[in-house]
Formats: sequence, structure tokens, C-alpha cells
Amino acid sequence: MGATLRLIYLSPTTTLVVLHVRSLHAVKVEGLSEEDSDESVKSESRSAGQDYIVGKHVYGNLYGVDRSVLSNRDLLEKTLVEAARASGATIIDMKSWVVRGPKGGVSVIVLVEESHLALHTWVEYGYATVDIYTCGEHTDPRRGFRVVFENLKPKKYVAHYVIRDSRREEIIASEI
Repeated sequence: MGATLRLIYLSPTTTLVVLHVRSLHAVKVEGLSEEDSDESVKSESRSAGQDYIVGKHVYGNLYGVDRSVLSNRDLLEKTLVEAARASGATIIDMKSWVVRGPKGGVSVIVLVEESHLALHTWVEYGYATVDIYTCGEHTDPRRGFRVVFENLKPKKYVAHYVIRDSRREEIIASEI
């Protein structure tokens, strides 16, 4: 079970991490374990008495997902609610839509106090996208992504993880 890791160094305190993996559970990224990265976020958000926002963002593409799963609105709603809870987020509301016709699928959005989760499927392509963005020291969107991964069981996927914080004033362009 291989993994390719690409680190893009952006500044002394920001690193964009892009993971191309076959198995989420087989990946251990040195310096970015759940415990280590959470502690660095906690210490950074309080440094020098500053108050600012630190967001944690996981987004990815799921390939080769069973079409009956991608069209199952109830299952997808339950999956995203479970992912929000696993991330440590507080759910405000959940909405979903079925898009019919060519390139149709299901979209599920969970609004949480800490930001949002989104899941969009394209049934005929066996494809889904996942976006989990949370703020707050108590949240970890990677745990939510694992829930989605385990429930949808893609044959392949690509996942990205990035720390987003309000102190960055520069615009950073990166080609991934």
C-alpha cells in the first residue's frame, strides 16, 4: 500500500501537504500525525497573546465508488453527519439535493458551528468529491474524512490537507 507525499513549503509557519494515497490507514506522515499537528495549531493560535483563526481543511476526490452508494441519499446524509461528529464539530443544519439526469448525483452539505462539510457525487462516473473545513482546536477534519472513506469505499482517492489561518495576508498561488 503505497503513498506519495508532496510537501510544498510556503512560509516559515505554513506548509501545504498533498497526499496521493491508496489506503488512508496505511499513511503515516512524519510531522503531521493527528497529535502533532493539533498541538502545533493549539500553540500557534495562542502565540504572543494574539487571537486569530486557524482552520483545518481536508478535501479530496474519491474514484471507483459503487454507483448504488453514490445515489443513496439517505446513506450519504448519514455519512456526512457521522463525519461531522467524528471531526468534533457541532452540527447546525444539514441539507441535501438529488440532481437528476446526465451527470446527476447527490449533494449533501452539513453546516457546523466550526464551518462546513460537503459531499458531491456523480453517479455515472463512480466519482465523489469531499470537502471538510473546520476551525477550532477541538476539531480534526481528518477523522471526518476517514468516516467518508470507510463508508463510500472508493477504489482510489486523492486527499489534501492544509492549515488555513487568518494571519496570512499574502496570496499564495500554487499549482497542485
